[in-house]
Amino acid sequence: MKNSMKVSGLLTAALMVGTVCFAQAGADTYGAKCKSCHGVDGTPSPAMAKMMGIKPASDPAIKALTEAQMITAVANGKGKMTAFKGKLTDAEIKAAVDYYRTFIK
Repeated sequence: MKNSMKVSGLLTAALMVGTVCFAQAGADTYGAKCKSCHGVDGTPSPAMAKMMGIKPASDPAIKALTEAQMITAVANGKGKMTAFKGKLTDAEIKAAVDYYRTFIK
């Protein structure tokens, strides 16, 4: 009984560490590749929003997008946004999108 509790505890800890590392990777990728246009918290500067046509994460049109639609937009580009396929791995794109989605309220 004690051994199974230890194993369960270790597995839980390992999953939590993996989740934290994955979340940190998304934050790091977002900070390096996305923040300059989309803003620190998913709100672009007024100048960037006007110049590039970027909507904030709080915009209803952005809220309506699925994770898959966002991943496709990042991978293939959309509007004036450059494509990141080949520049970022699929896992990095997904992690950055997942991080960006934390700004949607």
